[in-house]
Amino acid sequence: MNKKFASHADTEEKNIHFTKLSDRAYAYTAEGDPNTGIIIGDKEVLVIDTQATPIMAQDVIARVAGVTDKPIRHVLLTHYHAVRVLGASAYSPVSIIASQPTFELICERGEQDYKSEVGRFPRLFRGVDSVPGLTWPTHVFSNAMKFFMGKTRVDISNPGRGHTKGDTIAWLEQERILFSGDLVEYGATPYSGDAYHRDWPSTLDKLLALQPEMLVPGRGEAVIGKKKCIEAIEGTREFVQAMFSSVEAGKKKGKSLSECYIDAYTTLAPKYKQWVIFEHCLPFDITRCFDEAGNEYPDPRIWTDSRDQDMWHSLQSALDTVNKT
Repeated sequence: MNKKFASHADTEEKNIHFTKLSDRAYAYTAEGDPNTGIIIGDKEVLVIDTQATPIMAQDVIARVAGVTDKPIRHVLLTHYHAVRVLGASAYSPVSIIASQPTFELICERGEQDYKSEVGRFPRLFRGVDSVPGLTWPTHVFSNAMKFFMGKTRVDISNPGRGHTKGDTIAWLEQERILFSGDLVEYGATPYSGDAYHRDWPSTLDKLLALQPEMLVPGRGEAVIGKKKCIEAIEGTREFVQAMFSSVEAGKKKGKSLSECYIDAYTTLAPKYKQWVIFEHCLPFDITRCFDEAGNEYPDPRIWTDSRDQDMWHSLQSALDTVNKT
């Protein structure tokens, strides 16, 4: 029980990039750490995902101030995970927009998720003491909404279940720029501990149908060009399907969670191990796949610090034993 989470060894600060996509859109990325999107309206600014703490959000605020004097007045939450939402208080006063399922998840498991995520990946929560508490939306939408900042229209929607049941995207139709949240990753391992693997591919079909020409994924660099956008979306789909298919096949054969984890790790590592946070995500991902494949848990179970630890050490011990033989 003395082996730490893979993320605890990830202590090196990442280089931040602030990429201009158009006169109205920017991407704040950091070598596979969680991304933030920025949309500049006629008189105000919308920030998409806040960073994990108010202290970390200050860098986003400073970079926005470097390209516009318009105030940040709105925050969009792509989903409920703490690493995405807990920096919201730095932008106050703002309206905070979220989907109805995201609001429900904050109510149901926001506190447990907060503690779980901080324990898993401490580097991503620099200045965690500055977090005043959970982030609560001030505006909740059901399926989709058209959001206007003057003449600037942002199409906001919950296209379907995938990374979570509340995943939200923002779409600038005129520029064909998509902010996907963690529905899409680029060169980074999808975290799917709270996912719906059976639904995720069809949700990605809806993103492909938009035919984006630029894409800000949940993690990874901003994607420029239609061909690369398709590559990013399809790459996420291929990972999710390969992983779930491996676990589902093992489960049907009566294999244990540990056995399914070893099988999936062996299958995925040759192609995906170089993706950011592969070692960190995979135990959580496979555990959720195992739950979903057997239909015992159609909805994800709540992660807690104790559950995190028990799962992690059990699966890592099984893998270590195989590696030693």
